[in-house]
Amino acid sequence: MDITNTLKKRIAARADVPMGSWLMTGATATAEAMGRCGFDFLVVDMEHVPLDLGLTVEIMRAVEATGSSPLVRVPWNDRVTIKRVLDAGARSILIPFVETVEEARAAVAAAKYAPAGHRGVAAVHRASGYGAAGDYLARANDETCVIVQLETPEAISRMAEIAGVPGIDGVFVGPGDLAASMGLIGQIGHDDVQAALADAAAQAARLDLPIGIVGPSPDMVRRFMDYGYSFVAIASDMVLMMTRARAVLSELRDDAPVEAPAGAAY
Repeated sequence: MDITNTLKKRIAARADVPMGSWLMTGATATAEAMGRCGFDFLVVDMEHVPLDLGLTVEIMRAVEATGSSPLVRVPWNDRVTIKRVLDAGARSILIPFVETVEEARAAVAAAKYAPAGHRGVAAVHRASGYGAAGDYLARANDETCVIVQLETPEAISRMAEIAGVPGIDGVFVGPGDLAASMGLIGQIGHDDVQAALADAAAQAARLDLPIGIVGPSPDMVRRFMDYGYSFVAIASDMVLMMTRARAVLSELRDDAPVEAPAGAAY
């Protein structure tokens, strides 16, 4: 069994812009269908979707079967949750609301075996193919991808320090929470929010740092790519389904089309 993390390699190389989406329905069939659409990665969201670990595993299985890469957002920067998610087979994790160097160090420590961290050691679990990957323990630290979310102006101002923590593979800006923390909740298109997002991408470029983001529409995601974001997600399974369903009904009823709120990326 090969545990090479292809998503981590693509994000680090920045030879192209990997494109993903969010999984908000909590359904394995939807996750599999999204993977078949051709997304490079799909975010399995344990923060805002009522997923237990068992269902998270089933959704990862569905995504993996399509060739897409699951990126698991854990509900919080918690060492027990991170350990369990990694043992369950996640190779790439997204840690929400990291604001300080200390929090970044804690995330890395939870994800890495000693001496780099304090992840508990087990050898026969889903991550190792139930022991089929004999080199799992030797390679896990290198193959695990740790991405931290910066979701406030304060966190973005500390990007250099946070990204300097050994073991951080990239940062991901949360535009919805950033807008909210700026007093502009639901207004990610606001000029001030866009300026902050552009500044974050510019900082990352100076640091030679992979930086990701999610946007609600192709136009806004293109704008983010123009800013310099190196991996991007567009909307979610739920938003894409609801937007299309509303458009079809509006067309049949001759109503004005109903669109998702501009600030609803996922």
